[in-house]
Amino acid sequence: MNTQSSTETEIKTLLADLWKNHLPTTRERLDVLELAARSAKDGGILETQREEAQSVAHKLAGNLGMFGHKHAGEVASEIEEILKQPTSEELRQLPELTRQLREMLAPYLTSAA
Repeated sequence: MNTQSSTETEIKTLLADLWKNHLPTTRERLDVLELAARSAKDGGILETQREEAQSVAHKLAGNLGMFGHKHAGEVASEIEEILKQPTSEELRQLPELTRQLREMLAPYLTSAA
């Protein structure tokens, strides 16, 4: 049992270190999504911006799940799905979804987390 808890501790430490190393990329990806959401809200998301935001949402969905942020990963997946072939109505959801995503991750976005 001691070996198992030691292994679990090592894994948690490794994941925490990986998360810290990945923080700059995660923050950048959230910024990309927020910029796309603002553009969508203003009625003018460019195709290149939509494609980049979709790719970023896909990457976030996978990464967040790996780091134990399951619900945030699900929101990122929802954003990705909207961006695949968005309607005007769906695009109006992006600002709220990106706000929720940022809010969920806020406690973990500092290097001390």
